[in-house]
Amino acid sequence: MRSCSVALAAFVVVASGWLSAETPKSAPDVALRSADGTAVQLAAYKGKVLLVDFWASWCAPCKTSFPALDAIYREYQPRGLEVLAVNLDEERRSADAFLSAHPHRMTVLFDPRGTAPVAFGVKGMPTSFVIDKTGTIRFTHMGYSGDVGVRYRQEITQLLSER
Repeated sequence: MRSCSVALAAFVVVASGWLSAETPKSAPDVALRSADGTAVQLAAYKGKVLLVDFWASWCAPCKTSFPALDAIYREYQPRGLEVLAVNLDEERRSADAFLSAHPHRMTVLFDPRGTAPVAFGVKGMPTSFVIDKTGTIRFTHMGYSGDVGVRYRQEITQLLSER
């Protein structure tokens, strides 16, 4: 929906904002689409530490955060981390152009209607959620700055070490 993109664009957050989940809650079990159109349920990742990042090609900070998150994925994936980069572009060609310019290994999913960010309560772009093995949102990051990678690594290390 156009209104979702307009609303998100109006609330683009440039400065970094990090929040520990004050009241931990379960991540919503949203259904997203892979590049080939396959449905992917978030619940399928239960048992793994998961980082869900909402981004779009028009989001200036996403141009920096996307490769940084892919680097984190490459570093921690052998230990059990999964990263889902959820694209919110309404037009797939915009996302595809961005992805062509940003080689990556992390999983990219598509939500052109913007239902997942509504379910998660996204208030700006980019926004990421670090989810523990039980499917509970433990950390939220709004915006992006250079030091966010340090916090992600601390949080991911903590969650990977939990049973």
